[in-house]
Amino acid sequence: LAIFAIGQVVYAGSGLVGYGELLIIKHSASWLSAYGYNEVLLVREGERVSAGQSIARMGEGPSPGKQGRRSMLHFEIRRNGAPVDPLTELPNRN
Repeated sequence: LAIFAIGQVVYAGSGLVGYGELLIIKHSASWLSAYGYNEVLLVREGERVSAGQSIARMGEGPSPGKQGRRSMLHFEIRRNGAPVDPLTELPNRN
């Protein structure tokens, strides 16, 4: 997984139930991004990260019914603590 904008890792671990190995990155006083269900974290708490840097290797998410586990990423961005639709905020890659 690669990060979309510069920031600082404010959480790296598995202490929040339901997200597996989770990274939370603070981009500014208002903006955070979260990356869950990672298999391996490549950065640590307190580390500064830059746009495009690899921060983790994607793992498997929870089992949806009887289908079993599958590769999955939980990604969200938050502004002032409230979730925001990432499609309205991420750079256009066309």
